[in-house]
Amino acid sequence: MNPIVTTSIDPLLATLSFAFAVIGSFIALSAASRIREARGRLNFGNIVVAGVALGGIGVWSMHFVGMLALKMDTASSYAVVETLASLVAAIVATSLTVRYAAKAPEQLSRLLAAGVFLGMSVVVMHYLGMYGLKINGYIQWNYGLVALSIAIAVVAATVALWLAFNSSTIGKRLAAAVIMGVAVCAMHYTGMLAAEFICTTDNRNAIPQGFGFFPAFELPALVIVSAVTMGIILSIQQWFQAISAKPMAAKLSRN
Repeated sequence: MNPIVTTSIDPLLATLSFAFAVIGSFIALSAASRIREARGRLNFGNIVVAGVALGGIGVWSMHFVGMLALKMDTASSYAVVETLASLVAAIVATSLTVRYAAKAPEQLSRLLAAGVFLGMSVVVMHYLGMYGLKINGYIQWNYGLVALSIAIAVVAATVALWLAFNSSTIGKRLAAAVIMGVAVCAMHYTGMLAAEFICTTDNRNAIPQGFGFFPAFELPALVIVSAVTMGIILSIQQWFQAISAKPMAAKLSRN
């Protein structure tokens, strides 16, 4: 039996992963537009919203829906610790980066530094999530493609941060969200292409067992429910903030 696992991509789930990336990016861009308040103060709530939207929905949820799009002729499981750790890492890193960049988004050096940090954080999240994928075997890496995925992540993150502070209208935010979605997916699927799965057992249907493992078929409910919940909560928060901002803007204009 050929030890190399045959893989393919489900186009429907791949499209869904792109949709998550765009939705998360759009919510993050909307929050980023409201981070700087009057007198230069930073709005902590919008920093968190941007971090959760981009890190939790745009990157993490996109990643795992993209993982679900990968079809293999062998059973697989996911490790809870690595899966949840990748979510926390994505949200925390994105929030910290947005806060750092928001202090002076016009400074190119600050934007570039933030882009490198955010890009590397996305890389860590992606490969930590990949490490959480368990099969009866191991993953063999094409390091040239790994390096390419890192480069894509850094460039994409830098562009994303620039767009976050330079997309003033809904139309611009939507266009920027699509660009960010394409970039995030490009990094993810390049990283997936870098992986070759090697099976070391004759029984490919045996689900890998271990402490904190759960079967791959249980992942869709976890990811989709998490992403939809985060999206609804963040959208409602942004809507209320936009509504409450109108009276404040009118009051300031009268003064």
